[in-house]
Amino acid sequence: MLVAHSEATRRPKVVVVGGGFGGLEAAKALASCKADVILVDENNHHCFQPLLYQVATAALSPADIAWPIRFILRHQKNVEVLLSRVEGIDRQLKAVKTSSGEIAYDYLILATGATHHYFGHPEWSRVAPGLKKIEDATRIRSHILRQFEEAELAKDEATQHRLMTFVIVGGGATGVEMAGAIAELARQTLGKDFRHIRPSEASILLLEAGPRLLLAFPSALSSSAERALVAMGVDVRTRTAVTSCNHDSVEAGGTLIPAGTIVWAAGVKASPVADWLEVPHDRSGRVPVAPDLSVPGDPDVFVIGDAAAVTVNGEPVPGVAPAAKQMGRYVGQLLANRIAGGKRIPPFTYRDYGALATVGRKFAVGTVGRLRLSGFTGWAFWSVVHIYYLVGARNRLLVVLNWVWSYATFQRGARLIIGTEPPPMNGR
Repeated sequence: MLVAHSEATRRPKVVVVGGGFGGLEAAKALASCKADVILVDENNHHCFQPLLYQVATAALSPADIAWPIRFILRHQKNVEVLLSRVEGIDRQLKAVKTSSGEIAYDYLILATGATHHYFGHPEWSRVAPGLKKIEDATRIRSHILRQFEEAELAKDEATQHRLMTFVIVGGGATGVEMAGAIAELARQTLGKDFRHIRPSEASILLLEAGPRLLLAFPSALSSSAERALVAMGVDVRTRTAVTSCNHDSVEAGGTLIPAGTIVWAAGVKASPVADWLEVPHDRSGRVPVAPDLSVPGDPDVFVIGDAAAVTVNGEPVPGVAPAAKQMGRYVGQLLANRIAGGKRIPPFTYRDYGALATVGRKFAVGTVGRLRLSGFTGWAFWSVVHIYYLVGARNRLLVVLNWVWSYATFQRGARLIIGTEPPPMNGR
């Protein structure tokens, strides 16, 4: 059994599982609370997921978008950070089961996020990785760069073409951003680096099962983003569902597409919180929660972020970073108020700040209230917003400098292949 400081002082103990946007906001909101906070995560860092695609396409280094959790919370004296993997929860004993032992809690906040959803085909994960962690991004980056290297060595055009065919499955924001970034990498950054192949002739396909890209955006912005991708040389195919993924091909819309790289951006499912708690969940594994984000029937356990199915005024709250941050802040303030003996606070309300998606180095689409943004104006706004949400002045400065350098020179400084063996996503 892990011994916590609060057992000696008899202060309430709040356990936060997950160091993402929601978990960090919850811990920070408890800074002035007379309670001991334990934040548990299997990684020692917080990752800024909206920019993972730039790591995967060699525009940024992993260190530019990730920071040690201990560093972020270093000034908060009532927080203890534990590097451990959660394996279950015993609600009767009020204990979290981890790879390092059990942690007792008085209040529990579960902010464990989501993972890739392959819609009944988990075997596809081996050849079609998604993009949720730093490890995913560096794996995809190494694989993409390796495909060009292997194409340079290939003896026949058919093999070269397959190796330089990149398929992105899913036309949401992640898929659109990945497709645009790979197109820029191939057509601009790598254009003069090779002698036997022309990276500019690479094929980039974006497959979407629905009727259009960016379904969460107004149709006019969706059409604008599609036109921008097509202008960059991306082959956009809507109403094209994937039925099979292999190490060297994708079957979609009844067509077999030879491909060297497949990136999955078609959907996510919640972490196994519902299984840990033994409570009902929706089709994506999310736990339906009460208006105060607690688990129905258990007012001391809260689920927030992508793991929670939250409805406000009859409308579902989207699984985006601002929503997770608002939930984390709300639950932290609720518990701080409860522990201090204050009055109950109103139910959670979500403030929608809009949505943004970038297509390449100077084009983005977005909604901010009733305002609709596209083109360079959208890209400039997207850049400012993402810089604002980064942690720390150093990372903001580094990302700005990288973007300015890339914009002016078309170069990307993080073109590193990590590891000597081909990554497992190629199936060999």
